[in-house]
Amino acid sequence: MNIKREVSVNKVKKDAEESFGGYYCCEAVMASIRDNFELDVPKEVIAMSTGMAVGAGKSGCMCGALNGGILALGMLFGRTEKNGPTDPQAVKCMELTNELHAWFKEATGKNSVCCRVLTREFDTRNGEHAAQCARFTGLCAQKVAEIIIREMGLTNTDNMAEEA
Repeated sequence: MNIKREVSVNKVKKDAEESFGGYYCCEAVMASIRDNFELDVPKEVIAMSTGMAVGAGKSGCMCGALNGGILALGMLFGRTEKNGPTDPQAVKCMELTNELHAWFKEATGKNSVCCRVLTREFDTRNGEHAAQCARFTGLCAQKVAEIIIREMGLTNTDNMAEEA
């Protein structure tokens, strides 16, 4: 898969946050990763994430932003061959997914990945709920971008600007 070698993690985050509202959280993460890394995958990868939003089909289970991050990691580090549970590619993808999951629980400050828990204090009709979801969407896209850059030996152009 072709991938852009230099990416701004801050732009990945910003694009995901700005896409939230037009896209669901999961779709916004996938679109931001796909577009910023210039992945040569069809836009249907965004469509396949639609049902994972709002805790999977609006069920309120696992946060859609986290679901989008997991799908993005799978797209880049997952496997396509039936090589069993000890396949190094599958093991690596699971490790990265676990890293993202553990990070998300801590980063939200709510020690949960459950959409219902993350949003329970909000009236879903007011702006605070949407603002929090946009923030979590951006944070998740940012962390996924950091993992991709680290694992693939790419360059975060934000670091280049800091060093200059």
